[in-house]
Amino acid sequence: MTDIIETAKRARKAGYDFALLSTSKKNEALHTIASMLREASDEIFEINKKDVENARAKGLNEAMVDRLTFTKSRFDEMVDGLDKVAALADPCGKTFDGRVLPNGLEVVKKSVPFGVVGVIYESRPNVTVDIAGLCLKSGNACLLRGGSEAFNTNSLLHSIITKALEKCGINPDGVSFVDSTDRELVGTMLSLDQYIDVLIPRGGEKLQRMCQRESSIPVIIGGFGISHIFVDESADLERSVDIIFNAKTQKPSACNSLDTLLVHEKIADKFLPMVLNKLKEKEVVVLAHDDAFAKCGNYPFLEKGSAEDFDREFLSLKMNVRIVPDVYEAITHLRVHNASHSDSILTDSRRNAELFVKSAGSACVYVNASTRFSDGGQFGMGAEVAISTQKLHARGPMALQELTTYQYVCSGDYIYRH
Repeated sequence: MTDIIETAKRARKAGYDFALLSTSKKNEALHTIASMLREASDEIFEINKKDVENARAKGLNEAMVDRLTFTKSRFDEMVDGLDKVAALADPCGKTFDGRVLPNGLEVVKKSVPFGVVGVIYESRPNVTVDIAGLCLKSGNACLLRGGSEAFNTNSLLHSIITKALEKCGINPDGVSFVDSTDRELVGTMLSLDQYIDVLIPRGGEKLQRMCQRESSIPVIIGGFGISHIFVDESADLERSVDIIFNAKTQKPSACNSLDTLLVHEKIADKFLPMVLNKLKEKEVVVLAHDDAFAKCGNYPFLEKGSAEDFDREFLSLKMNVRIVPDVYEAITHLRVHNASHSDSILTDSRRNAELFVKSAGSACVYVNASTRFSDGGQFGMGAEVAISTQKLHARGPMALQELTTYQYVCSGDYIYRH
């Protein structure tokens, strides 16, 4: 127990140092980390392969194994993300809402770092690098606790990051890592509100709800939620097929992959055979509900869906299909079934598009686009800490600006209140 507390104390102290770093120093460190990761790529891939083999041997589900696995493209995207973050504007020190009051006091709001960002995450080793880079650029220290399935990969990545910081003359405790797989340490971490300013869990709903329930630290939740696409009667059906295929199959284990397809009843007879013919290429299992089952005909991977399936985040090549009478019923379905992440309408009706956008409670809502765009890199923000699905402070991809808070800076000419 003492070790994690001491680690958090050191991260807190390093947070004061990170808040004072110049933009040029931060960028130097980001480029150095990227360079050293590229140089160590062979070793990283070798260690990651062992973690993947161990995960499969332990029977982890394919979604977790997929998220754990470094491919060349994923590794390059992760490392290139550091250079992209370095190219972005520094979010710290921005002033806004400035004014001079009648009493002579000049008041401005200035963006400042949180201090220490704690992150608990599962499976994805890229999170170690993404968080370190974003926190460094935003002037925050971070305390990272990855999952046991990726422990060896995360440990190696962390060691490379700290060596890069030391090389640049920066306090390496600013990127701290819980170097143990002891689950009891998670509970301890959740109680360290005197050292950690904000906690961001990255993982399944069970992890996030546990953190939300047990943490004494403010928690930003996100990264899970049921994603929907509604195909309106006015949609371009051929182009809609490609969007649905992309949203479901481009990366099935992603939190923004399609879970439920809603189809307007007036186009169902024509559209369902079109989209199923495409989904068949990837052997997507379709859970058809009510009238949709009969209309899906002889699709080889067809199953009857149950009401509970509408509340499942599949993270695999499986999805619901339901026929609805109009856009209003589609919106009602979203409200009932946890549409808080990424949801889309495919339509050529401006009225229905505006109605859907205004009515959806999603952090990211799309018109005629795939839900797979919900990503910090795709939004031009560089990497992301998480995709927040809550409504306070930050929503959607959390990047640099969302890792700052603000303070009021008040200046006067030796004035006092009468």
